[in-house]
Amino acid sequence: MNYYVLYNPMAGKGKCEETARSLEGKLDGSVDGYADMTKITNYSAFLSDKKDCAIVVCGGDGTLNRFVNDTAEVELENEIYYCAVGTGNDFLRDIGGEVGQPIKITEYVKDLPTCEVNGKKYKFINGVGYGIDGYCCEVGDKMRAEGKEDINYAGIAIKGLLLGYKTTAARVVVDGVEHTYKKVWIVPTMNGRFYGGGMMPTPAQDRNDPEGKLSVLVFHDTGKLKTLMIFPSLFKGEHLKHTKYTEVLCGHDITVEFDSPTPLQIDGETILGVSAYRAYHKIEANTKKKVGNEVSGQ
Repeated sequence: MNYYVLYNPMAGKGKCEETARSLEGKLDGSVDGYADMTKITNYSAFLSDKKDCAIVVCGGDGTLNRFVNDTAEVELENEIYYCAVGTGNDFLRDIGGEVGQPIKITEYVKDLPTCEVNGKKYKFINGVGYGIDGYCCEVGDKMRAEGKEDINYAGIAIKGLLLGYKTTAARVVVDGVEHTYKKVWIVPTMNGRFYGGGMMPTPAQDRNDPEGKLSVLVFHDTGKLKTLMIFPSLFKGEHLKHTKYTEVLCGHDITVEFDSPTPLQIDGETILGVSAYRAYHKIEANTKKKVGNEVSGQ
């Protein structure tokens, strides 16, 4: 099999291209070429002479999100592989695999859920973060723009919990059923189990669910100190023990509204000034199947 490798030069702390160009020895075939995916403006034209090649996307969760959105209107005929070299790697953590090892993901990037926000539509791989997680991405983006590389999102979150972030009231509608909350910290909607570098807001979420259901966590009505105590347990999925302050809702169509604009992140990519978002997964019956992992060269 022949491969064509796409890479995001900003991923992996700027080392993604180096990793991409070292992949040929890890693939069970030859590499026909490499391309900086941030410079591709028309995937239909770009892929027109590469129909016999498998495409390897090299980067992090944000890179993969970019690829699935840039190709959302393209009828992909290629097999798709992924080589994770990001910092969070939540998609890889969910499906299983090794950092730097190409893995086939063709079935995982089909029939993805959609997030509508500020009049635009985005496909998402892992989840949509809304609340202090979006705030953390906003602060992290500013730090990165200032030239800082080692960004401690846990530290940003703790500082935000204590000083920078203010909770909001929220209205959450799941498949037509309305729920209201007064003091909300996060309301992420998940397609996979992980986001934010290993947090599990909805541990039972299955991206291969035959019904295509999404799940949303509402973390609410805690003071700052209580929130600081519970927040670390998100990394083990143990926050749900605190049933007074956490609730998971599942469905196909989820709308979240805040009473004041708040940053939102989709697979780690930040959108500012968001007052509401809608996440939904429309899927034909019996078309979503369990998929296994196939590692190239194994």
